[in-house]
Amino acid sequence: MSTFDPASLIYADGKLTPSEAKSLAAQTLSRCDDGELYLQYTASEAFTFDDGRLKTADYSRDSGFGLRGISGEMTGFAHASDISAAAIRRAGETLQLLDPAKGQPAPPPRRNNRHLYTDASPLDGISFARKVELLETINAAARAHDPRVAQVTVSLLGSWNVVEIVRADGFVARDIRPLVRLNIAVVAEANGRRETGSFGIGGRYLYDRLFDPAEWNRGLDKAVAQAMTNLESVDAPAGEMTVLLGPGWPGVLLHEAIGHGLEGDFNRKGTSAFSGRLGERVAAPGVTVVDDGTLENRRGSLSIDDEGTPTSETVLIEDGILAGYMQDRLNARLMGVAATGNGRRESYQHAPMPRMTNTFMRSGEDDPAELLSRVKKGIFAKSFGGGQVDIVSGKFVFSCTEAYLVENGRIGAPIKGATLIGDGPSVLTKVRGIGSDLELDEGVGVCGKGGQGVPCGVGQPTLLVDGLTVGGTA
Repeated sequence: MSTFDPASLIYADGKLTPSEAKSLAAQTLSRCDDGELYLQYTASEAFTFDDGRLKTADYSRDSGFGLRGISGEMTGFAHASDISAAAIRRAGETLQLLDPAKGQPAPPPRRNNRHLYTDASPLDGISFARKVELLETINAAARAHDPRVAQVTVSLLGSWNVVEIVRADGFVARDIRPLVRLNIAVVAEANGRRETGSFGIGGRYLYDRLFDPAEWNRGLDKAVAQAMTNLESVDAPAGEMTVLLGPGWPGVLLHEAIGHGLEGDFNRKGTSAFSGRLGERVAAPGVTVVDDGTLENRRGSLSIDDEGTPTSETVLIEDGILAGYMQDRLNARLMGVAATGNGRRESYQHAPMPRMTNTFMRSGEDDPAELLSRVKKGIFAKSFGGGQVDIVSGKFVFSCTEAYLVENGRIGAPIKGATLIGDGPSVLTKVRGIGSDLELDEGVGVCGKGGQGVPCGVGQPTLLVDGLTVGGTA
């Protein structure tokens, strides 16, 4: 019985062989300090069921290469959708514009045999009819859940990536990456008022988990409950107040307000609010933040990053002290430190840069119920939508998709239109309590930076924060 070789999706007779790829990498990168030939094949699909019918059913395949050479601080990069020896040679002409490297070539990444997810493709295991049937079933269940449900949108997405990294020194690494996601969004209507609720789940595994009725029913219950809660919401107050942040997805605030500021490129250039502050206290005692790309099956995890470096657990802040930055190879070399496995790219059409994987705050020792009891007057932010951050200053604005008033230690009425306003460097110093209930998000995060989007994960325990500015509607 023959075994399918994923390499056949990248290498084709008459176009490119593995030995030719190694030879071309050695030739085109001979004048460079560092760099790689990045080969990629991608298959993806997306289904959307909206307004009671299947609206989209897309399937696509793409393949190509990106050739990057680095000399000093200069980078040359070229890409093409034609994986052939001729195309790679033409791309190599771009690198002739770089100044010749003056030092020894950078050593290759260390080898890694770890596999954090299956090699199988999620696209092949379940038929088209069953995928559509799942969306129809969730749509019907949502509408039967409550008569106030006016609209339902359900989407199912899957992709399968085969990547191969070839270096001038003969280093070759391959990674095969599955990714799936299910989204449920509902609109509830009552007395002329419409409000929304949503839920998403995903990760680097096959579709089986998403087809489990227990899983999608749990998601459906949460989406409908959020919409119904928001139907009862009152205008949010405004001003500086105590905020209790829920566990899990609210960690997206940490991702945006603090995480980006701890990426190597911003700190090498001195443009981050955290630049030059290693060893300094930047957060309250007990605050420990890590980036960990080694968690099995998580959306933000990678066996190796897009430069071939094994991912790792990188402690960024330890007990309130700034301990490290996330590094790709370029910024690590220029800063004289080790790469942390955070060199990521959206696709072969992009050069890698330092990016987060799964970034979260570790648990503390406080009882979440006791943290709530400390809030005399404030809000409980259970879920967030979009946010914006300025990397230089660390200032951020986040909108709450589900939040509640809190008075005298009790959760009160749901509120609408609440935004949280602050800055990353100071918000961590205002943490007054850290729950023992760390949760990671359900697996829907997408991080944007420099025009590139990559899957990521976030998380945190319940957090009590003093003195955050709440922008409200009241």
